[in-house]
Amino acid sequence: MAHPKLAAALAAALTFTTAATTVAHAQDYPSRQITMVVPFSAGGPTDTVARLVAEKMSADLGQQIVVENVGGAGGTLGAGQVAKAEPDGYTLLLHHIGMATSATLYRNLAYDPLQAFEYVGLVTEVPMVVVARKDFEPTDFAGFLDYVRTHGESLTLANAGIGAASHLCGMLLMQALDTPLVTVPYKGTGPAMTDLLGGQVDVMCDQTTNTTQQIKGGTIKAYAVTSPERLALFPDLPTAKESGLETLEFGIWHGIYTPKGTPAEINERLSKALQLALADEGVIKAMADLGTTPSSAEEATPAALKAKLEAEIARWKPVIEAAGVYAD
Repeated sequence: MAHPKLAAALAAALTFTTAATTVAHAQDYPSRQITMVVPFSAGGPTDTVARLVAEKMSADLGQQIVVENVGGAGGTLGAGQVAKAEPDGYTLLLHHIGMATSATLYRNLAYDPLQAFEYVGLVTEVPMVVVARKDFEPTDFAGFLDYVRTHGESLTLANAGIGAASHLCGMLLMQALDTPLVTVPYKGTGPAMTDLLGGQVDVMCDQTTNTTQQIKGGTIKAYAVTSPERLALFPDLPTAKESGLETLEFGIWHGIYTPKGTPAEINERLSKALQLALADEGVIKAMADLGTTPSSAEEATPAALKAKLEAEIARWKPVIEAAGVYAD
């Protein structure tokens, strides 16, 4: 049996060596390519945001950030993959509000959204737009509300699948109107938008990053935005709040995470790169064209993202439980 003092000395030496190695790795970081996992399909709204910031963060870090799309199960497959990754700063997760809602939507989730990750910072908060097929009868949002309340049970509401931004917005829309619609879930934003464009479904509520082009092209009809203020991109569209739907005021926020145990020095380095990326004029303009704005330097921090996630889990838990719709 080892002498207690010798055992203590060996333990202390091991702890010191591990700490020294961690600090050295953090100081050398990054020394190779970084993977940013996006838990949704390529070309979707979250993927668009990810590729914007990844390019600019790569320039500051001196190493390329490659976006890897790992879709499925409302974003939980990709998030689960990152949760199990080596906590060395070379695997990142860019996820949206689904990081918070999955805590309730999935009753047998393989990871704890609050405990399985470290935090880098908030990226942006994208407003939603209430849209419909281009030949939908109402001409304004007041008429839309009356029409939906009257014909709700015969109207179809598309979404990109349980846990998707459009699903969450649709839940809040039906709750705000106290009117159920026939929900039609799809496997992704693309198929849902395709059927809305083709007139196979009536209504959808989705991010400006996914609807702006179609609204401007006149291929779908827009009625209202969910942001606190009207958007410069669509100044004629009222906010939902203007029409008394205060519970429909929300946005789809995005944040960057690393696996639990990633050194704080690495998360801070990534946060600094994120802040520089979000201050880039090209990123600001690209996001403005999509109807959103980058998070501020104060928001693009580990502490701000952690606080946001905690608050959003608490906010969505009663909404999802009241709807009684779960993903498992």
